[in-house]
Formats: sequence, C-alpha cells, structure tokens
Amino acid sequence: MRALVIQIARALVDDSESVAVEEVEREDATVLRLRVAPTDVGKVIGKQGRTARSVRTILGAVSMKHHHRYTLDILEESSAGVGQATAGAVSAD
Repeated sequence: MRALVIQIARALVDDSESVAVEEVEREDATVLRLRVAPTDVGKVIGKQGRTARSVRTILGAVSMKHHHRYTLDILEESSAGVGQATAGAVSAD
C-alpha cells in the first residue's frame, strides 16, 4: 500500500525526491503518513481537497480487497518545522 501512495504522489508533485510515506500500524488500521515538499502540498491536496479525496477513494477500493482499514495523513510542515496532518480515514467494511 505504501508503494501505491508513493507512486501516486510522485506523479502529482514537482519534487518527486521529497516524497516519503511512513506506515504506522495501529490495532484496527494502518496509518499512511505522506510527506512532500512544502511547495507541493497544494498539489497533493488539490482544489477543495479533491485530489486527496481521490487518493483516499483508491485506498478504499484496495482496502476492500485486503480487508484492512487504511488512513491517509498528508503532513504539512509548519514554519516551526512541526508536521500538521490533514487526516482522512478509509475503511474496508
């Protein structure tokens, strides 16, 4: 699943080398934390969040097949260097 998110994100951004995805296993789900260059965050989120919603929809389709819930967090770097997350859950029920 990590490779899928990396491939999609690299296709969307200008600085593909800065794309990183961290998997965090939880009890009932896996959190995928996507980091991109600060200048590319808007490209990954899209207008009114449409691009991020589309990526989450794709994750939802794959989640159904794997019978496992995935959550995609898009981390934004603030001026203090602390990541802020734009979260969304995708479940396979």
